Amino acid sequence: MAKADRPGPWRRFLALPNDSRTKTIAVAFAVSATCAILVSAATVYLRPIQTANRAAEEQARIESLVRGIPGMSALLERSGGTLSTVVIDLDRGRAAETVTPVTLEAALADPANWTTLGPGEDLAGLGQRPDYAQVFLLRDGEDVSLVLLPISGAGYNGRIDAALALTGDMNTIAGLSITSQSETPGLGARIEEEAWLSDFPGTRTRDDSGTLRFTVARGSAGSVYEVDGITGATRTSNAMTRIIRFWLGPDGYEPFLNAVRRGEF
Repeated sequence: MAKADRPGPWRRFLALPNDSRTKTIAVAFAVSATCAILVSAATVYLRPIQTANRAAEEQARIESLVRGIPGMSALLERSGGTLSTVVIDLDRGRAAETVTPVTLEAALADPANWTTLGPGEDLAGLGQRPDYAQVFLLRDGEDVSLVLLPISGAGYNGRIDAALALTGDMNTIAGLSITSQSETPGLGARIEEEAWLSDFPGTRTRDDSGTLRFTVARGSAGSVYEVDGITGATRTSNAMTRIIRFWLGPDGYEPFLNAVRRGEF
């Protein structure tokens, strides 16, 4: 047989019996390689779509959390912008390095992640303060236009939980929402009423020197740093003053708010 008439390697391979070990291994390898290439190509093609879907899901989750806070949905609609969330290391005023919104609950189950407050520090009557807190930021372009801060403390009858919103200057209250309270019905429990909460937007928290001035007045507000007191509920009014002043102070969110003012978020 002439050399030109000899079958090439491919033809010789095809001529092998289907149950040939060589042919079986070669076909299996070819199928595996082809599948690997297709899967890799699909992964590369779909990665931007998957990333966008995850971002959309996270955004929807964040918005759902915030809109579940009474009164905050309307505030967000008025403010506009893009909502995001971050866990803050309260001592540093920076984003936490090892704790995320997903792992926050587990982190706070560890007593090591709480700070005991001395009598002179514990304005809010908490006893101890978590080292981490999840906050929400609303952005208008690159600028933070609104921050939403969870706050809590001791009221007259029990714990009060709330959410405090500040405008982009970190010095003007945009709104307050009471999320949990057990104050006296008809008296201290009126902190949940819209008539009282509507007095907060526009209230300043610090003067030009940076001194924290916010107060719930004993009667009608007498300055831009005050909101009206609740008639017959002096103790609850005083508790709200202490709670808000604590969380805006050095043992609360003050380091974080200063970082926002410096443009670090």
